[in-house]
Amino acid sequence: MNIRYILIRWIISAIAILATTYLMPGITIQGNGILAALAVAFILGLVNAIIRPILVLLSCGCIVATLGLFMLVINALTLIITSRISQAFGVNFYVDGFLPALFGSIIISVITWLLSLFLIGEDERG
Repeated sequence: MNIRYILIRWIISAIAILATTYLMPGITIQGNGILAALAVAFILGLVNAIIRPILVLLSCGCIVATLGLFMLVINALTLIITSRISQAFGVNFYVDGFLPALFGSIIISVITWLLSLFLIGEDERG
């Protein structure tokens, strides 16, 4: 994995977060939207790398019992955690509850997946 791939993924995540703030009532970024979205994308990446695996491990029984649907709940929780951490660092990213987080995480996932199809070459995906 090279630095170009990481930067493209970071920018794709920021675009997905910005789009979600426009599409999903209850998820907002205040201030400089582009810089805030880049900061939120960075924080979300850290949350997905550090906290999400712990949540998955602790809830693997629920994930199996629901045939994977509980992953949607984990994705929503990671978005809420990202919101709280962002606010602690002065980034005005707000998620107003579980349902906006649930639908927002789905929107972010779909947009990230679509943009990755077009912007990341197959040789970079590994």
